[in-house]
Amino acid sequence: MGNLQTAVRLRPVDLAREHGLSTQAVRNYEDAGILPRAERTAAGYRVYTPRHAQALRAFLALVPGHGHATAAAILRCVHDGDEASALRLVDETHAQLLADRRTLRAVEDTLDGLGADAGRTSPQRGETFIGPLAARLRIRPVTLRQWERVGLVRPRRDPATGYRVYDAAAVRDAELTHQLRRGGYLLEQIAPLVEQVRTAGGVEPLAAALDEWHARLTARGRALLSGAAALDAYLSRYAAAPPA
Repeated sequence: MGNLQTAVRLRPVDLAREHGLSTQAVRNYEDAGILPRAERTAAGYRVYTPRHAQALRAFLALVPGHGHATAAAILRCVHDGDEASALRLVDETHAQLLADRRTLRAVEDTLDGLGADAGRTSPQRGETFIGPLAARLRIRPVTLRQWERVGLVRPRRDPATGYRVYDAAAVRDAELTHQLRRGGYLLEQIAPLVEQVRTAGGVEPLAAALDEWHARLTARGRALLSGAAALDAYLSRYAAAPPA
């Protein structure tokens, strides 16, 4: 308990007030390992320090870019002394952002190929079955069946075997649905966009959706930069420090 006599002492309410949190949230963050373990007074009250305050700032700065679960895992690794694993988690989120940017580009490239006759692709060209199509998209066949149930993909049935047959138009719809799902769109949001392509009414709704997607990726990239700065500040000052 010697540290309590010399360190700056903060109460849970002091940490909570800075961020508009409840004191219970601060205690929960400590219990989850997001904050270092606090020392206790003789009466059992938690005593926080500037290190705890900066850990909380780092966590809250990481959440917008990484999400709550990953941000918590990063701080737990730091407090376990495993900085390498913490940075690996940071790298994984950046890698996912890069993958999402590439997905967005793929969607844009798909739209570049849509002309005035979108939705009128010949059903005799590019036919395939559910297994190969699912493998191509790296999804499960059950996902394609779900998209079919809500009208996003419309395969025909082979009259002799009853098997689903995906012509070029159905493949296009499946690819477009898959890319938009990767972009975070819900099925009910995708449905009118796919229908717009089918009816050759233009791709303006898709262009607006892609602009929104670009904005979300940009915001996430900026959030990752802010989170990295806060984490670096915390590591620079406290990575090698004892828990309190």
